[in-house]
Amino acid sequence: MRFFFEKKDKSNRAVVEQIILERYNQFYRLAYSYVHNEADAYDIVQNGAYKALRGSHTLKTPEYAGTWVYRIMLNECYSCLQQRKYGFSSCEELQEETGNEVGGREDTYADVDLQRALDGLPPQDKAIVLLKYFEDKTLEEIAEILDENVNTVKSRLYRSLKKLRGALSA
Repeated sequence: MRFFFEKKDKSNRAVVEQIILERYNQFYRLAYSYVHNEADAYDIVQNGAYKALRGSHTLKTPEYAGTWVYRIMLNECYSCLQQRKYGFSSCEELQEETGNEVGGREDTYADVDLQRALDGLPPQDKAIVLLKYFEDKTLEEIAEILDENVNTVKSRLYRSLKKLRGALSA
């Protein structure tokens, strides 16, 4: 019986590895849209990949591996934002100590109105907009990734779009 589970764990790991390799750039763009720093975005993706691979044995249905990995990456983004909120970001602390730029370049799109408007949204609402319009996910896929009802995702998407329109017209 043990051999059966080991075989399943290996196949889950292979599926997760494939998803990470195929969608690495998408995960990076998602992370970068939250943290606006190359080094931190790479860290988020690397940590998320590590956690996904480490936990691949817990994946019950390999068909949902893609949404499972997206959820892990989003949780890593939220975790990084929480660390920044409470001042525990090692990159930021190192910058302050040394006075040097750490990892990556500054966000060159800081003055773009859409980026500022997106940053003004709560993280969950921002995730919906990014997944829908930048990652071309369907509402059903977004609902799976965020583990929410499709109708909840729809209403939050439309409410977020209304906020974005207001922010961009002001």
